[in-house]
Amino acid sequence: MGVAVREHDPTPIRVLVSSFLTLIALGTGLLLLPMATPPGQPIGWIDALFTATSATCVTGLVVRDTGLAFTGFGQAVILALIQLGGVGIMTFSLLVMRILGGRLSLTSREVLHSTLAGAGVFSDLWPLLRLAFRLTITAETLGALMLFAHWHGEMGFARAAWAAVFHAVSAFCNAGFSLWSTSLMAFRTDVLVNLVIGALIVMGGLGYLSVFELQEGRAGRRRRSLHTRLVLRTTAVLIALGAFGFWALERGHALARMDAGDRLVTSLFQSVTTRTAGFNSVDFSSLAPGTLFLVILLMFVGGSPGSTAGGIKTTTFAVLVLASWGRLRHRTHVNVGGRTVSPLTVRDALTVTLAGIATVMVGLFTLLLLEAPAATVVERHAVFVELLFEVVSASATVGLSTGITPDLEPASKLLIVLLMFLGRLGPLTVVFSLARRVPALDIEYAEEGVMVG
Repeated sequence: MGVAVREHDPTPIRVLVSSFLTLIALGTGLLLLPMATPPGQPIGWIDALFTATSATCVTGLVVRDTGLAFTGFGQAVILALIQLGGVGIMTFSLLVMRILGGRLSLTSREVLHSTLAGAGVFSDLWPLLRLAFRLTITAETLGALMLFAHWHGEMGFARAAWAAVFHAVSAFCNAGFSLWSTSLMAFRTDVLVNLVIGALIVMGGLGYLSVFELQEGRAGRRRRSLHTRLVLRTTAVLIALGAFGFWALERGHALARMDAGDRLVTSLFQSVTTRTAGFNSVDFSSLAPGTLFLVILLMFVGGSPGSTAGGIKTTTFAVLVLASWGRLRHRTHVNVGGRTVSPLTVRDALTVTLAGIATVMVGLFTLLLLEAPAATVVERHAVFVELLFEVVSASATVGLSTGITPDLEPASKLLIVLLMFLGRLGPLTVVFSLARRVPALDIEYAEEGVMVG
């Protein structure tokens, strides 16, 4: 006999959503304290909410200069929100799934399975949970030490130490928050800073499951799954294509005054950070429209499942590309790497992508109505790309901007807050958390064709 489940009993999905909301509320309250901002420079509740949400959802969009508008206490609050939002909530979700795994509903299992990139296939999630903590501490510590050793000569011990820790955590969590007003533009040609920050971003964006399998594979204990192979290949292809595209489009503009080596470093770094982290080593307000559109596409894809990154995820993109290529070749199955991708996975990928597109479209339409309603048609056309860029950056939790974020209307800032929240958890996750727990009937009727295309 089954055990009756009350409609309002907490589920892992609702626990995750409420945890993020609680963390955002706590962060907002702390940032409103007088000690969080310099004397005589208080922050309004909308800007505090925006900053707390951006940090918790590891986005990186800012309405106040992090290094100037906040004291050491305020910066520490932001860093704590980044760490907890990027990794703590993630590992907490693994813990909840491990403890409540036997009592999850089918809907909860599907959402968490998608969120954690197949972690549900493990009979014991503790090794993955331990890896998450170990990888986080090791990567952030090594990154901070390398940055500190590189910076302490010119910045001094205390300033270099804090900057190294802050940027290492922000990079690994794919947050993109920086203590400098121009992000990493001052280090555009600094190879070590670009390599360290870029490596931390990639490690944080691969996903714990993929890193776990890479570690097990080196020890000869586990064969790489199709998931991990798709993550690695898609990530490598997107980084290479993004770097080449950025170089090709900006070699006569943003990269014009650089030598060949600096162009390569800058293009590679921007390709890495564009899909997930939000650091910038060039001024995005000066980029060509074609480059901005390329960045929008890369931001929409984002990082990999089960990581600190946002977007529709690399595996989602890969599955849709493989499915489309298969249909063009008149194949009914999606085959890759000696395996057949489940039709349910293909449908899930399509659903996630459509949900992402719908979020961007609704967000952009609303933002266009909120921003400068009395402006001329020409002026609205001029800001269309900037607003589209802002919406995709927020919903994919990237954090890049053409510089319009601080000047948004209060209602627009609240909309961006909502988009960052939806982007971090996923629109479907939030919807499932609000839905009534009523089993859906899966009825199959007689098939009938419909013309498409």
